[in-house]
Parts: sequence; structure tokens; C-alpha cells
Amino acid sequence: MAEIELPEVEELEEKKFDSFTRRVALTTAVYAVFLAITALGGNNAMKEMLLAQQEAANKWAHYQAKVQRENLYRSQQILGKLQLLSLGKDASPQARGEIEKALAHMAAQEERYKKEKEEIAVEAREFEKERDLNRDKDPYFDYAEVLLQIAIVMSSVAILSSSRPIYGASLGFALLGILLSINGFTLWAKVPFLHH
Repeated sequence: MAEIELPEVEELEEKKFDSFTRRVALTTAVYAVFLAITALGGNNAMKEMLLAQQEAANKWAHYQAKVQRENLYRSQQILGKLQLLSLGKDASPQARGEIEKALAHMAAQEERYKKEKEEIAVEAREFEKERDLNRDKDPYFDYAEVLLQIAIVMSSVAILSSSRPIYGASLGFALLGILLSINGFTLWAKVPFLHH
């Protein structure tokens, strides 16, 4: 009869420990991947928020320049009309014609600047919407990063202490971090304390 060699208890414990360690190490690597993706999402959200804010500010400055020019032409029209009134019937037909021609030009310019400023305001509001969208995304990424970092630390502690409860807690923190990260990309749910 063939002799069957049974493994020793210490050897079984070591293999069990190695299996747990490998599983936790692999899980920790997955946490790190999600942390990297989350950090990238957070960095992009912040960058896009700042760029959109800068573009909105530029558009509003451009808008103000158009408002000033519109007001300048409006003021010039008032002065031209007052000049016409002050000349009264004494104005030559040629002078009256030149003033009326200038008034028509100024009215056209005022209307042009009014239209241009309205178009610029629409563009500025679009950049503000983009800024606000990315501002809303950013806190989800921030909290997700923290939770994933905590999960990595806890899984490291789980390896060192061979503690399954700590490993389970790390899974919980990681899951919550991953959900917040996904929400940062999609904004499918609004968590009240994360919004201003």
C-alpha cells in the first residue's frame, strides 16, 4: 500500500496565510488603480473648472467693453439730437442731412454692439455652466481619493495582522470610494453635504 503523506498543521496555516495575503495584495492593487483613475478625474475636474472660470471672466470683460461702446454710441446720438434741436430751422439742409446720417450710423453701431454683447453673454453663461458642473464633480473625487487611500492603508494593516475584519473594512471603504468616484464622473446622485 502506498504511503500518503499528510501536510503538517503549520504548513497548512502557512498556505492559508499566503492565500489570504495574495488576495489582499491583489485587492490593494485594484484599489490603487481606482485611486489613480479617481485622482485623474479630480485633477481634470479642477483643471476644467479653472479654465471655464477664466473663459467666463474673459467673456464678461469682453461683454463690458461692448456695453461701454454701446453706451458711447447712445450718448453720441443724444448729443446729435440735441444739436439738431438747437439748430432748429436755422440748419442748412446739408448740415441737417449730415447730422441725420451720423445719427443713423450711431444707431446702427449701438444696435450692433447690443447684439454682440448678447451673444457674448450667452457664451459666458455656457462657460459658467461648465465651471459649475466641474465644481460639483470635484468634491466627489476628493472624498473618493481619501476613502481609497484609507482602504489601501487598511488592507496593508490586514496583511500585517492577518485580520479578516480589517480587510472587510477596507473593502467597505474602497466600495464607497469607488461609488463616489463613479458619481464624480457621472453626477447620477447628489449628496447634499458635498455641494455648496
